[in-house]
Amino acid sequence: MASTAEPTVEMLDLDAASLRDGPVPPRGGRGPGRQTVVFVHGGWITPACWREFISFFEANGYRCLAPAWPGKERSVEAIRADPSPLAGLGISEIVDDYERIIRSLDEPPILIGHSFGGLFVQVLLDRGLGRAGILIDSAAPKGVFALEPTTLLSLGRILLIPFGWRKVVRWSYTEFRYAFVHTMPHDKARAIWDAQIVPDSGRPFFEAALSAFDRTSPASVNFANPERPPLLVVAGEADRAIPPRVARRIFRAHQASPAHTAFRSFPGRTHWLIAQDGWEEVAQACVDWIRSLYVSRSARTRPNSPDTPLRV
Repeated sequence: MASTAEPTVEMLDLDAASLRDGPVPPRGGRGPGRQTVVFVHGGWITPACWREFISFFEANGYRCLAPAWPGKERSVEAIRADPSPLAGLGISEIVDDYERIIRSLDEPPILIGHSFGGLFVQVLLDRGLGRAGILIDSAAPKGVFALEPTTLLSLGRILLIPFGWRKVVRWSYTEFRYAFVHTMPHDKARAIWDAQIVPDSGRPFFEAALSAFDRTSPASVNFANPERPPLLVVAGEADRAIPPRVARRIFRAHQASPAHTAFRSFPGRTHWLIAQDGWEEVAQACVDWIRSLYVSRSARTRPNSPDTPLRV
């Protein structure tokens, strides 16, 4: 079970003091004595989406950092009141900011990204950053087809906004519920919407959707990169925003590298699997996979199929 101490939004902010603190060792694991996890959030939300995961990982002995995208280093209320700093913010600027933070750490961290955060983790790993990476319902990089029917129903309206890449865009509650939490009762879904969903930059949506037509797309990664750290791809089988078939395509694309690549799916889980009922099972699977990397030194042995158990 997760720790009963729930992180506040302020605890999720990254400051100079937290960067100077040393990470703490994973409890009960074999391998390095100190380990930091950097959580990377996705679009429409803030680092507050990681509250449950941070409690869980801290209870398991990890030091957790959850930096916000540039322009989101504020409360949900403040972002809603003035989202203008997000206008025009793109993938490169966001990833560059995370790279700056990661390079300031004493040791390479484990990177865990959700949704667009998963795409950013892929780019960061390709840049040689991080000890390992976990993608949870990740947005697809260039070269992986992602425009499935339910994805277009979830986000397609954003791509129809004239000059939307320059603007702050907004999501309706109906769109949010369809894409993120369609299996939840309305009252629970509405509570999440009221507490967490914010306006966002339109640029990343256009950059990801049109990456196939951009030779220098910021969503590009080298799938065959032999130096890429170990990678786990996690999918919610009921996800509409990023259907599980997209996650499997991401997994298969990364198998072009000899680096360790694993896949895990969770039946009945939506795009909100990091916080919907049963999130503990997802968090435990992530911790188990991280620890498995230290059980054997042959971390470059990859599974033979998408459903291979999380072993190294």
